[in-house]
Amino acid sequence: MRDKKLIPVSRPDQADTSNVASTAETVTYHDPCYLGRHNGVYAPPRELLGALPGVELREMPRSGNKSFCCGAGGAQMWMEEKLGTRVNNNRTEEALATGASRIAVGCPFCNVMLADGLTEKKAATSAHEDVEVVDVAQMLLAAVRRTP
Repeated sequence: MRDKKLIPVSRPDQADTSNVASTAETVTYHDPCYLGRHNGVYAPPRELLGALPGVELREMPRSGNKSFCCGAGGAQMWMEEKLGTRVNNNRTEEALATGASRIAVGCPFCNVMLADGLTEKKAATSAHEDVEVVDVAQMLLAAVRRTP
């Protein structure tokens, strides 16, 4: 995008409808542990989201270098916790509290963990039906495709 080889051209409501899950006017971004805390990469995903036409980024309270884990890096994906709240459910609650329509991620493990948390939340209540977890790359793809 910086070299202008990929240029987002679609507003979220005008993007290719074959991949509607990737489009939204509001998004919150979950910082993956290995990309963020382990490698110090925080700004590029936000730059990408900020370059998407008509997309508003809503930060979670724990973001950037103070982000909160989704649980997958600590092997929570394969464990059933018996005490307290599951880590992914905690993080999903934070994401939903922003009011964003999409939870953007940059890691396949984070995608699974937050999608599971969202599914559990949707099963417990009729709220948040329009919220989805998507990869930042999916959002870029939806914005660079031109509708016929």
